[in-house]
Amino acid sequence: MIGLIRQSKSPAPPEPPARGAAPSGRGRVLAPLALFAIVLVVWDLANTQGWVSDLILPRPGAVAVAAYDLFSTGLVWEHLGTTLYETLAGFALAALLGIGSAVAAGSSPLLRKMIYPYAVTLQVLPMLSIVPILISAFGFGSTSKIVIAGLISFFPIFVNALTGLLTPDPDAEELFRSLRVGKKRTFVHLLLPTAAPMIFAGLRIGLTLALAGAVVAEVVSAQKGLGFLVQRYSSQLNQDDAFAVVVVLTAMGLLLYGAIGCADRTFVFWRHAGRLPSRTRSRGRRVRRRLSGDPAEHDATRTAASARPAASEERTP
Repeated sequence: MIGLIRQSKSPAPPEPPARGAAPSGRGRVLAPLALFAIVLVVWDLANTQGWVSDLILPRPGAVAVAAYDLFSTGLVWEHLGTTLYETLAGFALAALLGIGSAVAAGSSPLLRKMIYPYAVTLQVLPMLSIVPILISAFGFGSTSKIVIAGLISFFPIFVNALTGLLTPDPDAEELFRSLRVGKKRTFVHLLLPTAAPMIFAGLRIGLTLALAGAVVAEVVSAQKGLGFLVQRYSSQLNQDDAFAVVVVLTAMGLLLYGAIGCADRTFVFWRHAGRLPSRTRSRGRRVRRRLSGDPAEHDATRTAASARPAASEERTP
């Protein structure tokens, strides 16, 4: 009997991790770094063994030295600022038009039938074929690059925002309808929070496409920008510097993508399990500070709390 009790009190063996479970925080960092190290080793081995010519694929060490020279001489900063400005301006234009068009199309079936075909046409249109036309129309400055970046990134923002606005929670929508909530309050308190995850997903895709559009436009015709540097160094067969600029572009794209991810975790915190408890705790701390800083409000809260049992006693027969 004692043996059975001891056996029942023994801890259960740990369950094996579920297949397809998300890796831990250390695994999320080490796995990409391991793959990056493997790529660098294979890359360097291809150069040292003569599998690939240095004129086509320079060595990783030469690319690192070229990147250091670009930053140490200050040559890259002006071009980086130009590309960043064109990317963010085009992205802001696409976000404004895309979300605005999605709100209009989501509020009216007639507007949706009018806007959606043109959005699809803009997406299937080969953008490279009209880049020279847009440059000749808007000039060789930053305006044409902003327009191209905005056109390329418009469609994913529009489609994701429209999909989010058209697929609210049916139960919540029925509740709002039964309470006779107005359209404006329904949009603010139901449709917009429901569509926020889809909107941020579209913004992530749109920002990366805006960077690609700005760089492509700079490669075609520009006097400044990282795309212009890539085109100039490639035409001079200076592959070390060309690859170094590509590395800078990659780092800038990753930083912009991470910035949108941080905004997503901040504004759509209910989708992230780790953010919701922290927001709840911070809100509780703000309430406690407000109550401790305002004695009258604190006394009113205590009076209301003490009045509730008294009221319940009066209702008791």
